[in-house]
Amino acid sequence: MAFVRDLAIILLAVESLVIGVVLIILVLEIRNLAKMLRDEIKPILESADETARTVRGTTVFVSENLVNPMVRATSFASGVAQAVRILFRR
Repeated sequence: MAFVRDLAIILLAVESLVIGVVLIILVLEIRNLAKMLRDEIKPILESADETARTVRGTTVFVSENLVNPMVRATSFASGVAQAVRILFRR
């Protein structure tokens, strides 16, 4: 009976050591993951932000220089067409 108890204590000690080593390895891997996220993902996010700013600037440029003048010209043409229809109806 004492032999089984001694064997169980030895197995638990070995298991505790193995779990401790695995936990240390896990902590080191989590540290490496955090470092990778900081070093590799951050530049990707900054690039995506720069791209979004470029798209926003392009949208504003197209809106101001193409869409707005086209809307004004179309509105003016529609107004002239409506005025001509009203004048020739009478």
